[in-house]
Amino acid sequence: MKIYFASDVHLGAPSITDHRAHEMNFIGWLDKIKDDADEIYLLGDIFDYWYEYTTVVPKGFVRFLGKLCELTDKGIKVHIFTGNHDVWMWDYLPQECGVTVHHEHYTFIADGKTFFVGHGDGLGNYDKGYGLLKWIFEWKVAQACYSCLHPDLAGWIAKTWSHSSRKRDNKNTKFHVFRGEEEHQVMFARDYLQKGNNIDYFVFGHRHVLADYTLTPSASRLLVLGEWMNMYTYAVASNGELTLHNWTEERRLNITAHTTSAFLHKL
Repeated sequence: MKIYFASDVHLGAPSITDHRAHEMNFIGWLDKIKDDADEIYLLGDIFDYWYEYTTVVPKGFVRFLGKLCELTDKGIKVHIFTGNHDVWMWDYLPQECGVTVHHEHYTFIADGKTFFVGHGDGLGNYDKGYGLLKWIFEWKVAQACYSCLHPDLAGWIAKTWSHSSRKRDNKNTKFHVFRGEEEHQVMFARDYLQKGNNIDYFVFGHRHVLADYTLTPSASRLLVLGEWMNMYTYAVASNGELTLHNWTEERRLNITAHTTSAFLHKL
Protein backbone atom coordinates (compact mmCIF):
# COMPACT_ATOMS: atom_id res chain seq x y z
CA MET A 1 0.00 0.00 0.00
CA LYS A 2 1.10 3.56 -0.68
CA ILE A 3 0.81 7.01 0.86
CA TYR A 4 0.07 9.88 -1.53
CA PHE A 5 0.74 13.60 -1.08
CA ALA A 6 -0.60 16.57 -3.07
CA SER A 7 -0.98 20.27 -2.41
CA ASP A 8 -2.22 23.59 -3.76
CA VAL A 9 -5.08 22.52 -6.02
CA HIS A 10 -6.79 25.92 -5.54
CA LEU A 11 -10.27 24.78 -6.53
CA GLY A 12 -12.30 27.84 -7.50
CA ALA A 13 -9.32 30.13 -8.12
CA PRO A 14 -10.27 33.21 -10.20
CA SER A 15 -7.32 32.60 -12.56
CA ILE A 16 -8.71 29.21 -13.68
CA THR A 17 -10.78 29.45 -16.84
CA ASP A 18 -12.49 26.03 -16.77
CA HIS A 19 -13.34 25.15 -13.18
CA ARG A 20 -15.15 21.92 -14.06
CA ALA A 21 -12.17 20.58 -16.02
CA HIS A 22 -9.82 21.60 -13.21
CA GLU A 23 -11.89 19.79 -10.60
CA MET A 24 -12.32 16.69 -12.78
CA ASN A 25 -8.59 16.52 -13.45
CA PHE A 26 -7.86 16.27 -9.74
CA ILE A 27 -10.70 13.78 -9.24
CA GLY A 28 -9.22 11.68 -12.04
CA TRP A 29 -5.98 11.42 -10.09
CA LEU A 30 -7.87 10.44 -6.92
CA ASP A 31 -9.72 7.79 -8.91
CA LYS A 32 -6.48 6.31 -10.18
CA ILE A 33 -4.77 6.08 -6.79
CA LYS A 34 -7.73 4.80 -4.77
CA ASP A 35 -6.97 1.13 -5.44
CA ASP A 36 -3.52 1.12 -3.80
CA ALA A 37 -3.72 4.13 -1.46
CA ASP A 38 -3.56 3.49 2.25
CA GLU A 39 -3.55 7.19 3.15
CA ILE A 40 -3.82 10.46 1.21
CA TYR A 41 -2.38 13.73 2.51
CA LEU A 42 -3.69 16.94 0.92
CA LEU A 43 -1.34 19.60 2.23
CA GLY A 44 -3.33 22.80 2.10
CA ASP A 45 -4.84 25.29 -0.34
CA ILE A 46 -6.98 22.54 -1.82
CA PHE A 47 -9.63 25.24 -2.08
CA ASP A 48 -8.68 28.72 -3.22
CA TYR A 49 -11.21 29.95 -0.68
CA TRP A 50 -13.07 28.14 2.06
CA TYR A 51 -14.99 29.60 4.96
CA GLU A 52 -17.48 27.73 7.13
CA TYR A 53 -20.38 29.61 8.62
CA THR A 54 -22.64 27.82 11.10
CA THR A 55 -24.94 26.60 8.31
CA VAL A 56 -23.19 27.71 5.09
CA VAL A 57 -20.14 26.53 3.15
CA PRO A 58 -18.88 27.80 -0.24
CA LYS A 59 -20.86 26.85 -3.33
CA GLY A 60 -19.39 24.24 -5.68
CA PHE A 61 -16.83 21.43 -5.48
CA VAL A 62 -19.57 18.80 -5.01
CA ARG A 63 -17.81 16.26 -7.25
CA PHE A 64 -14.63 16.59 -5.24
CA LEU A 65 -16.51 16.38 -1.95
CA GLY A 66 -18.32 13.30 -3.21
CA LYS A 67 -15.01 11.71 -4.13
CA LEU A 68 -13.73 12.37 -0.61
CA CYS A 69 -16.76 10.55 0.77
CA GLU A 70 -16.14 7.63 -1.60
CA LEU A 71 -12.51 7.36 -0.50
CA THR A 72 -13.21 7.46 3.22
CA ASP A 73 -16.18 5.08 2.87
CA LYS A 74 -13.74 2.69 1.20
CA GLY A 75 -11.53 2.88 4.31
CA ILE A 76 -8.82 5.14 2.90
CA LYS A 77 -7.58 7.67 5.44
CA VAL A 78 -7.71 11.17 3.96
CA HIS A 79 -5.93 14.04 5.71
CA ILE A 80 -6.57 17.65 4.71
CA PHE A 81 -4.35 20.45 6.01
CA THR A 82 -5.46 24.05 6.12
CA GLY A 83 -3.43 26.41 3.98
CA ASN A 84 -3.28 30.17 3.78
CA HIS A 85 -6.26 30.19 1.37
CA ASP A 86 -8.50 27.72 3.20
CA VAL A 87 -7.47 28.33 6.81
CA TRP A 88 -11.11 28.64 7.95
CA MET A 89 -11.87 24.94 7.81
CA TRP A 90 -13.48 23.33 10.85
CA ASP A 91 -15.98 20.48 11.33
CA TYR A 92 -17.88 20.31 8.03
CA LEU A 93 -15.48 18.09 6.10
CA PRO A 94 -14.85 15.69 9.01
CA GLN A 95 -18.57 15.29 9.67
CA GLU A 96 -19.79 15.13 6.07
CA CYS A 97 -16.82 13.53 4.28
CA GLY A 98 -15.03 11.59 7.01
CA VAL A 99 -11.65 13.27 6.50
CA THR A 100 -9.21 14.38 9.18
CA VAL A 101 -8.48 18.11 9.18
CA HIS A 102 -5.11 19.36 10.46
CA HIS A 103 -4.50 22.97 11.43
CA GLU A 104 -0.84 22.44 12.27
CA HIS A 105 2.01 20.36 10.90
CA TYR A 106 1.85 16.64 11.59
CA THR A 107 4.50 14.00 12.21
CA PHE A 108 4.02 10.29 11.55
CA ILE A 109 6.05 7.14 10.94
CA ALA A 110 5.54 4.82 7.97
CA ASP A 111 7.76 1.91 6.91
CA GLY A 112 10.36 2.96 9.46
CA LYS A 113 10.63 6.52 8.11
CA THR A 114 9.57 9.67 9.97
CA PHE A 115 7.58 12.23 8.00
CA PHE A 116 7.02 15.89 8.94
CA VAL A 117 4.19 17.24 6.77
CA GLY A 118 2.20 20.44 6.50
CA HIS A 119 1.27 23.28 4.19
CA GLY A 120 4.63 24.92 4.83
CA ASP A 121 3.61 28.54 5.36
CA GLY A 122 4.54 30.65 8.36
CA LEU A 123 7.14 28.19 9.67
CA GLY A 124 9.47 29.77 12.23
CA ASN A 125 9.89 33.54 12.51
CA TYR A 126 11.68 34.18 9.22
CA ASP A 127 8.94 36.34 7.68
CA LYS A 128 7.44 38.50 10.43
CA GLY A 129 5.07 40.29 8.05
CA TYR A 130 3.52 37.05 6.85
CA GLY A 131 3.50 35.72 10.40
CA LEU A 132 1.41 38.70 11.49
CA LEU A 133 -1.03 38.18 8.61
CA LYS A 134 -1.36 34.47 9.45
CA TRP A 135 -2.02 35.35 13.10
CA ILE A 136 -4.80 37.75 12.08
CA PHE A 137 -6.42 35.08 9.90
CA GLU A 138 -6.35 32.64 12.83
CA TRP A 139 -7.45 35.20 15.46
CA LYS A 140 -10.87 34.24 16.82
CA VAL A 141 -11.99 37.87 17.08
CA ALA A 142 -11.15 38.52 13.42
CA GLN A 143 -12.96 35.34 12.43
CA ALA A 144 -16.04 36.36 14.42
CA CYS A 145 -16.10 39.75 12.68
CA TYR A 146 -15.68 38.16 9.26
CA SER A 147 -18.56 35.78 10.03
CA CYS A 148 -20.85 38.80 10.34
CA LEU A 149 -20.42 39.52 6.62
CA HIS A 150 -22.92 38.09 4.15
CA PRO A 151 -21.35 35.01 2.49
CA ASP A 152 -21.58 36.64 -0.96
CA LEU A 153 -19.65 39.70 0.22
CA ALA A 154 -17.13 37.62 2.16
CA GLY A 155 -16.53 35.41 -0.86
CA TRP A 156 -16.08 38.41 -3.16
CA ILE A 157 -13.50 39.94 -0.81
CA ALA A 158 -11.59 36.66 -0.63
CA LYS A 159 -11.58 36.13 -4.41
CA THR A 160 -10.48 39.72 -5.04
CA TRP A 161 -7.65 39.30 -2.54
CA SER A 162 -6.63 35.99 -4.12
CA HIS A 163 -6.60 37.44 -7.63
CA SER A 164 -4.49 40.47 -6.67
CA SER A 165 -2.13 38.31 -4.62
CA ARG A 166 -1.55 35.92 -7.53
CA LYS A 167 -0.87 38.80 -9.92
CA ARG A 168 1.69 40.17 -7.49
CA ASP A 169 3.35 36.77 -7.08
CA ASN A 170 3.53 36.26 -10.84
CA LYS A 171 5.49 39.51 -11.15
CA ASN A 172 7.92 38.36 -8.45
CA THR A 173 10.48 36.14 -10.20
CA LYS A 174 11.72 34.74 -6.89
CA PHE A 175 8.28 33.35 -6.08
CA HIS A 176 8.55 30.61 -8.70
CA VAL A 177 12.14 29.56 -8.02
CA PHE A 178 13.31 27.25 -5.25
CA ARG A 179 16.04 29.23 -3.47
CA GLY A 180 17.81 26.45 -1.59
CA GLU A 181 19.29 27.60 1.69
CA GLU A 182 17.40 30.90 1.43
CA GLU A 183 14.04 29.11 1.57
CA HIS A 184 12.19 29.59 4.86
CA GLN A 185 11.12 25.94 4.71
CA VAL A 186 14.77 24.86 4.49
CA MET A 187 15.75 27.19 7.34
CA PHE A 188 12.98 25.77 9.49
CA ALA A 189 13.89 22.16 8.68
CA ARG A 190 17.55 22.74 9.57
CA ASP A 191 16.61 24.40 12.87
CA TYR A 192 14.21 21.57 13.64
CA LEU A 193 16.88 18.93 13.02
CA GLN A 194 19.45 20.81 15.08
CA LYS A 195 17.12 20.58 18.08
CA GLY A 196 17.60 16.82 18.04
CA ASN A 197 14.50 15.84 16.08
CA ASN A 198 14.93 12.88 13.76
CA ILE A 199 13.03 13.46 10.51
CA ASP A 200 13.62 11.53 7.31
CA TYR A 201 11.25 13.50 5.07
CA PHE A 202 9.89 17.04 5.31
CA VAL A 203 6.97 17.40 2.88
CA PHE A 204 5.46 20.83 2.19
CA GLY A 205 3.34 22.72 -0.32
CA HIS A 206 2.62 26.47 -0.45
CA ARG A 207 5.54 27.60 -2.60
CA HIS A 208 4.18 26.47 -6.00
CA VAL A 209 7.59 25.08 -6.92
CA LEU A 210 8.79 21.49 -7.15
CA ALA A 211 11.95 20.48 -5.31
CA ASP A 212 13.69 17.52 -3.70
CA TYR A 213 16.39 18.98 -1.47
CA THR A 214 18.88 17.06 0.69
CA LEU A 215 19.61 18.71 4.02
CA THR A 216 23.32 17.92 4.16
CA PRO A 217 25.18 16.70 6.13
CA SER A 218 22.15 14.73 7.37
CA ALA A 219 20.32 12.29 5.12
CA SER A 220 17.03 14.15 5.61
CA ARG A 221 15.19 15.31 2.50
CA LEU A 222 12.81 18.21 2.00
CA LEU A 223 10.23 17.89 -0.76
CA VAL A 224 8.07 20.74 -2.06
CA LEU A 225 5.09 19.34 -3.94
CA GLY A 226 4.42 21.93 -6.63
CA GLU A 227 0.79 22.71 -7.47
CA TRP A 228 -2.25 21.57 -9.48
CA MET A 229 -3.01 24.58 -11.66
CA ASN A 230 -0.13 24.13 -14.10
CA MET A 231 2.22 21.42 -12.82
CA TYR A 232 -0.07 18.59 -11.58
CA THR A 233 2.60 17.01 -9.39
CA TYR A 234 2.44 14.78 -6.35
CA ALA A 235 4.57 12.49 -4.17
CA VAL A 236 4.28 8.81 -3.31
CA ALA A 237 5.70 7.04 -0.26
CA SER A 238 6.15 3.29 -0.61
CA ASN A 239 8.45 0.87 1.23
CA GLY A 240 10.28 3.75 2.90
CA GLU A 241 11.02 5.58 -0.36
CA LEU A 242 9.50 8.93 -1.33
CA THR A 243 9.30 9.90 -5.01
CA LEU A 244 7.87 12.80 -7.00
CA HIS A 245 5.56 12.28 -9.98
CA ASN A 246 3.69 14.21 -12.65
CA TRP A 247 0.03 13.28 -13.17
CA THR A 248 -0.21 14.48 -16.75
CA GLU A 249 2.95 12.69 -17.84
CA GLU A 250 2.45 9.58 -15.67
CA ARG A 251 6.12 9.13 -15.12
CA ARG A 252 8.60 9.68 -12.35
CA LEU A 253 10.36 13.03 -12.44
CA ASN A 254 14.05 13.54 -11.88
CA ILE A 255 13.98 16.55 -9.62
CA THR A 256 16.87 18.81 -8.66
CA ALA A 257 16.97 21.64 -6.19
CA HIS A 258 16.90 24.11 -9.09
CA THR A 259 13.69 22.87 -10.70
CA THR A 260 11.25 25.70 -11.36
CA SER A 261 7.69 25.86 -12.57
CA ALA A 262 8.92 27.38 -15.83
CA PHE A 263 10.96 24.25 -16.45
CA LEU A 264 8.05 21.98 -15.61
CA HIS A 265 5.75 23.77 -18.04
CA LYS A 266 7.97 22.44 -20.83
CA LEU A 267 7.48 18.80 -19.82
